[in-house]
Amino acid sequence: MVGHRKIYSVKYCRSLSAFCSLLLVLSGVSLLESCGRGKGGPKEMAYVSAPQAFLRDQVAAVYNKTGSVKNGEAVQIVARDRRFARVRTSAGAEGWLEQRYLVSKETYDAFQKLAEQERNEPVQATGVAHNQTNIHLDPQRDADHLYQIDQGAKLSVLKRASSEKPLPAGQARPGAAQASAGKKGQSAEAAAVAPPSPMEDWWLIRDETGHVGWVLARMVDVDIPIEIAQYSEGQRTVAAFVLSQVSDGDKKVPQYLVLFSENKDGMAFDFNQVRVFTWNVKRHRYETAYREHGLNGVLPVTVSHETFDKEGDLPVFVVGVKDDAGDVTERKYKLNTPIVRRVLAPGEQKESSVVSHRSSARAKKKR
Repeated sequence: MVGHRKIYSVKYCRSLSAFCSLLLVLSGVSLLESCGRGKGGPKEMAYVSAPQAFLRDQVAAVYNKTGSVKNGEAVQIVARDRRFARVRTSAGAEGWLEQRYLVSKETYDAFQKLAEQERNEPVQATGVAHNQTNIHLDPQRDADHLYQIDQGAKLSVLKRASSEKPLPAGQARPGAAQASAGKKGQSAEAAAVAPPSPMEDWWLIRDETGHVGWVLARMVDVDIPIEIAQYSEGQRTVAAFVLSQVSDGDKKVPQYLVLFSENKDGMAFDFNQVRVFTWNVKRHRYETAYREHGLNGVLPVTVSHETFDKEGDLPVFVVGVKDDAGDVTERKYKLNTPIVRRVLAPGEQKESSVVSHRSSARAKKKR
């Protein structure tokens, strides 16, 4: 009996020793993992999408503020609890923040990539934000957003896009009833006749801090030279470019290229009319030197100078026009005040279009 007790005692001690060794190994691994998270290990980062938010010491109705974060600020995720996340700022402040105020590092990286892609995109217009609004990653209301622009912020406009406008909850999109009826046996012709879905325009903008993204076009007041704003004739002014300046007495007066479009969202073109305003030095007023409409115009438009053999250095502008197949071709024009003419590339033929010149308008008056 004594021998058996010794054997059982030895087995028991060996099992206990092995169990203790396993606990030490597991605790060591856990300790290493926790050290890795606290120091050089992988850290989950997020970015603040709210204009400003306070950190709280606890997830409760009553709490103390432990710090604050601002729009675009990077924070480290320490823990999560349902709709809250515990974050740590670069300054060391730590507290709970609603997760809806945070976006992932993937979203942040996507905005950085977009800014790099559009870094050399020519500015088409400038404008002012007439309300605080979000900058989206894509031209859609439900697209990811990170940065915000304040009311009165100065913006550079780069591109235009359109997307379907979201409808209020419970409201059917136009044409849904017709499509449903068509499935139930209605003729294809009757089912196909449906009003188009409402659309809304977006601008790709760059703010003064260099952030790039999409904002609703109606949130931006595009800058229009006040001296030519009266000539819009009910159309929407898309952009205005200074082509040159002329001297009138002791002042320099700019001459403009202006792009116009229909005064509604969702058009298939960025602009459908170009118009050049030159300054009449004798009459001290602007006159239309050139107008071309019916265009399927596509941004961007570029303005520069070019040297011509007999005419010397002249301002030129290049517009993109899309054909029925969706292909975009460039058209170049030169301004030799007050005459605007197409500059045809070798072998290029001038397309027929609706063009008006100041000289032709005078000829009509004489008749």
